Amino acid sequence: MNSAQLSRWLLFGEWRAHFVQIVVALIAIAIGVAMAFSIHLINTAAFNEFSAASKSLSGQSDLQIYGRKAFFDESLYPLLANTEGVALANPVLELDVVVPGKLQNRNDHKLKIIGVDMFRAVQISPDLLGLTEEGKTLDRLADDALFLSPAAMEWLQVKQGDSLALHVGLQTITLRVAGGLVRARAGQRIAVMDIGAAQWRFQQLGLLSRIELKLKNGVNHAAFKVKLADELGESYRVTEAIDQEKRIANMSRAYRVNLNMLALVALFTGTFLVFSTQVLSVIRRRQQFALLRVLGFTRQQLLRQIITEGAILGMIGSLLGLGLGYTIAATAIQLLGGDLGTNFFPGVKPSIYFDPLAAVIFFLVGLIVTMLGSIVPALEAARAKPALALRSGSEDVAMAKFSPPWFAVICLLVALLFTQLPPIFELPVFGYLAIALLLIGGIALMPRFAAWAFSMLLNQLQHYQLSAVLTLVLARLANAPNQAAIALGGILASFSLMVAMAIMVTSFRVSIDGWLGHVLPADLYVRAAATGDQGGFQLDAQKAIAELPGFDRVDFFRTQQLTLDVDRPEITLFARPVDRMDARNTLPLTDDRIAPGALPENVMPIWVSEAMVDLYGYRVGEKVTLPVGVTSNEFLVAGVWRDYGRQFGAVQMQLADYQRLTGDLNVNTVALWLQTGMAPDEAIANLRQLPFGAALEISRSSDMRALSLEIFDRSFAVTYILEMVAVVIGLLGVAASFSAQTLARAKEFGMLRHIGVMRQQIFAILATEGGLLTLLGIVLGFVLGWSISLILVFIVNPQSFHWTMQLHLPWGWLTMIAGIMLVSAALTALLAGRQAVSGNVIRAVREDW
Repeated sequence: MNSAQLSRWLLFGEWRAHFVQIVVALIAIAIGVAMAFSIHLINTAAFNEFSAASKSLSGQSDLQIYGRKAFFDESLYPLLANTEGVALANPVLELDVVVPGKLQNRNDHKLKIIGVDMFRAVQISPDLLGLTEEGKTLDRLADDALFLSPAAMEWLQVKQGDSLALHVGLQTITLRVAGGLVRARAGQRIAVMDIGAAQWRFQQLGLLSRIELKLKNGVNHAAFKVKLADELGESYRVTEAIDQEKRIANMSRAYRVNLNMLALVALFTGTFLVFSTQVLSVIRRRQQFALLRVLGFTRQQLLRQIITEGAILGMIGSLLGLGLGYTIAATAIQLLGGDLGTNFFPGVKPSIYFDPLAAVIFFLVGLIVTMLGSIVPALEAARAKPALALRSGSEDVAMAKFSPPWFAVICLLVALLFTQLPPIFELPVFGYLAIALLLIGGIALMPRFAAWAFSMLLNQLQHYQLSAVLTLVLARLANAPNQAAIALGGILASFSLMVAMAIMVTSFRVSIDGWLGHVLPADLYVRAAATGDQGGFQLDAQKAIAELPGFDRVDFFRTQQLTLDVDRPEITLFARPVDRMDARNTLPLTDDRIAPGALPENVMPIWVSEAMVDLYGYRVGEKVTLPVGVTSNEFLVAGVWRDYGRQFGAVQMQLADYQRLTGDLNVNTVALWLQTGMAPDEAIANLRQLPFGAALEISRSSDMRALSLEIFDRSFAVTYILEMVAVVIGLLGVAASFSAQTLARAKEFGMLRHIGVMRQQIFAILATEGGLLTLLGIVLGFVLGWSISLILVFIVNPQSFHWTMQLHLPWGWLTMIAGIMLVSAALTALLAGRQAVSGNVIRAVREDW
């Protein structure tokens, strides 16, 4: 038999003898690769489709000019059109308009309307031209004509020639569906009309959203962009398509990275299962390998044999994972959409594309982590002295080499160091490395923890009259801790990661629930049908609402989007009444604030979200400049507040200050507190009786809170799935570890049968061992998972999303999962034991004669 034949014989012989254990390891690898690969496919498809949809709106323009606010004066347009080097300037007005029949779904009730100049659009963005009926080309200039994309027609359930009612502020206008568009992306819900008609109909006379520029041939784009930005000043921003892609990528980057990291958690857990499988396989075949060495098998051949077995395991598992991942991605796109429920990429219908390069990368990741689980046991087997390895009972001595204490201590110390390091490119790279090292170090210390725990328990109980079964169990667990640690590894890895994710998600959800109670204190919230960034309630409407009976208090709010950094998404500005003496009565402030009553009289205060501190460096007590008013004005940062609704920053300021600086007396939102005895339905009916009542969006605070929590649960649906994956992998690991160890102890059980131990007692020994080991794994897994959750809650989340939260533990969920794992482990050990003791007693110990 040559070397290749011998290698195949050893491999197939091992896999045939322990087929179930190998299948379990393959499932663990496949699930880990599948989750990571599917999330990558979904995120890539959604990002690419959203980016392509954004590019289609900009057409073939070279540069786009935006204001720091949502709209700017159209007087800039003729100046740019006559600028040297500009071949064509295209004015655009872009609005999000409320569709009355869709108000029941507040996250999906707006239609994007784009006002274009047909004569310029035909040269720079021909896809946005309307398709008219034959002989009605002038419909493109009609003041009531609207052209809809196929997805918008399907969503609105209209066809060419139908009328469509839309809310504009406190009015309702009716437009005619004049046709479709030349081209639109799949799922892109947009409408196009003449820009002059859009300005008039939607009360945006003299305003534009952006101006698109086509430069003359030979003009250096980079130099022209810099020069134009200098000439326009800080009130405008000049961007290219690549800048837009960067902004889109920044919107979802933290979420995408964190999902990918959590997906790799499943693969990381599978690594410990592979390690357990390989270690048990090597230990079980220790005497077989020693015999091969005596017969002439070299160390290099033995090392190559074991690593090859692990590599084949990794390749098969990774290939299965790629196929499963593609299937999961295609299914998730249909059920959750391309944004996985987060609303980062609204209005797109991405198609999954199988990227060969990405597939190769994830295949290699699965293969590498599997190889890492095979290298250590392979090295031990190759270095073992044949004479010693041929002796029976040397297994625990071999296992002791797998857990050097200095390695575990170094991992834990480096993990502690990493928790103190800042993010890299605004991502918690060191936080995730700290989690990995904490998990590795904790598992490496398991043999010592197991020996200490069971030795102490045995010493404490030796004064009592113990049963023979319990004495045998405690004696073995205390004196063979390394074998116990192999089973503990899978339990500890899966349970600790599940605990960490459960605590993180629960902490976030409970914190959001409490935050919603603080930011939604009123009973009712009333909004006008906003068009773009304009306020919907003018002074007469505000007065009419304030004079209605049945309300104790009426507050008016004004919201607006501001751009502070061209590479980042816009921030949200809130102008509202804020208690100047103590802003804690109005806002969910953190401890970082100016003391109550200590705010100077001659300053305009603002209160910034935690994201503003991280992204823009705003500090309490410092003066900052914001583009509020005709020119930028100076404000004093008076405090920091928690904002779980806007990841990229928000600012609160006094409504009176905003109105004095801008002269804008309109508002977007009205908060209403009911008088005692006033029913919400009666108050809503009174609001509907107003002349403009039909155009109001009226929401109860309780409904808004329920909707927000529903959105949260949908956004974290993938995280919940990953938690369950970690539990499933852990249970598979428990089954594989106990089954393998029980079968390897057939000689031990045969000897016990010879000295009078009955089969039922052996079953009791196995069930008790499984229960005690799992119980210890659960306790240690909880401690380790709680430590990991601290990193997730206080390091990863603030560095990724720029918000902090309070720690909350889901005791009910954790207790239920712990109980399931405890019962499963005991039953698994018991079922595995039935096979181990079912054979002939004499044959089981025959090798020792």
